Amino acid sequence: MTPSARLAASIDLLAAMEAAPRKPADAVANSFFRERRYIGGGDRRAISGLVWDVMRGWRRLGWWLQKQNLPVSARLLCGARLVLDGMAVSAVANLYAEGRYATGVLERHEWDGFIAMQDKPLDNPDMPRAVRLELPDWLLPRLEETFGPALETEVKALSGEAPLDLRVNTLLADRAEARKALAREGLHAELTPHSPWGLRLEGRLPVTASAPFRDGRVEIQDEGSQLVAAMTAAGPEMRVLDYCAGAGGKTLAMAMMMNNRGHIVACDVSEPRLDGAVRRLRRAGVHNVERHLLGAGDKWAKRRAKSFDRVLVDAPCSGTGTWRRNPDARFRTTETDLAELLVKQAAIMDRAAALVRPGGRMIYATCSLLKAENADQVSAFLARHPDFRLVPSEAPDLPEALRHESMISLTPARDETDGFFGAVMERIPEQDTAATPQA
Repeated sequence: MTPSARLAASIDLLAAMEAAPRKPADAVANSFFRERRYIGGGDRRAISGLVWDVMRGWRRLGWWLQKQNLPVSARLLCGARLVLDGMAVSAVANLYAEGRYATGVLERHEWDGFIAMQDKPLDNPDMPRAVRLELPDWLLPRLEETFGPALETEVKALSGEAPLDLRVNTLLADRAEARKALAREGLHAELTPHSPWGLRLEGRLPVTASAPFRDGRVEIQDEGSQLVAAMTAAGPEMRVLDYCAGAGGKTLAMAMMMNNRGHIVACDVSEPRLDGAVRRLRRAGVHNVERHLLGAGDKWAKRRAKSFDRVLVDAPCSGTGTWRRNPDARFRTTETDLAELLVKQAAIMDRAAALVRPGGRMIYATCSLLKAENADQVSAFLARHPDFRLVPSEAPDLPEALRHESMISLTPARDETDGFFGAVMERIPEQDTAATPQA
C-alpha cells in the first residue's frame, strides 16, 4: 500500500470504531481487516499502530482540534496525531492525496490548523486535568480516590503499550525449557518478576504461530491474571469452580496447579465463550475440566450448594485495569454502565457464595482499578454474609510480598502488570461458628 492508502485505511478503521461505540476496538479491527484481506501484514501493523496511537491520545487530540476550530473527526484526528508526533505538515499534507485509495487533499482551513500545531507537544498545560490524563470527566475523581498522589504515574503507565506475557504450562514443560523453545524460533523472552510461570516478550510478536504455543507449552496470559489464579491455591483432588470462566484462561492455570487431578467446573453465561475454551483445554492437555452453561431457571447450582473447595469469581467489570491493551475502553464505559456493573457483581457474588463449602474459599477478582468494584464490593458482601471472612491467601505460588495478604491490588506502574484486584474469603467452618459466643 502507498503511504496515502495507509492513512486512508487508518481513517476508515477509526471511523468504523466510532460507528460502533459499544463494540471493542480490537473486534472492529479484526472485522475490518478480515473484510480487506488484500491488506498485508506490514500494512496492517502500520494502520493499527496509527489508530491505536490516536485512541491513546483521543482527548488531547480533540482538544487541539477544537482549539483550531476544526471538527473532531477520524480524518483530522489521524493527521493531528502525525503532526503532534513531529511529522512536518508538508509531509502530512502529501498523505492527504486524491485517488481511489486516498482520503482527499487537505482543505485550506485544515492545513492552517495543522500549521498551528506544528512543533507543539501533544500535552499542553492549558488542558483540563481529565483531558491531559485521557480520562472521562466522571472517572477522574474515582481514580483519584484509588491512587491519590500516584494518579498521574499510574495513568501514564495505563497509556503505554503492554508487553506480551505468556504462562508456561507446567503440565507439558518447565519455564526454562519453554523459554529455550521460544528462543529457537526467534522469540526471546524474559522471566516475569512475580509469577513463577511467566515469560515476557516486548512488542507484537507472532507467538501463536510458534511451536510452543501450538503444542500447548505456553498460553498468552497477563502476569496479573496468572497471580489471580495463584491466589486460589487450587490443589490436586480439590473441587474447584470457575464461576465466570469466559474462554478459560484462569481455568487452564488452575488445572495446571492441580496437576490435572481433582475436578474443575468452568461456568459462564455465554456458550460461544465456553466453546472457545475447548480448543485451549485440548491444546494444553487438560482433562479434569467440565463445562457448564449457566441459564435462567438452572437448578445445577442448587444441587451443588456448599460443595466446592474453591470458587473463583472473575467478575464482569469496567476493565479499567486493561487500558494498556484496550485504550478505547476508557471512553466506552459510562457512569451508568458502572452503576449496573456494581449491581451485577454483587448478585454474582451472592450466587457463587452458595456453592462454597464450610472451610472452602471464594476468590473475588476483577481487572478494575476502582474501589467501588473492589474493596467496597468485598465489604458489602461480608456485611451481607456473616458466615464469610477475609483470610490470607497463603498460596505457595504467590511471591512472598503478596502471599500473606487477603486482598491484593496490582497496577501497571507499580507491578508491571495489568490492573487486577483479588480478595480471598473463607466460609467459616461450622465448628468455628458454633464456638463463637452469641451476643
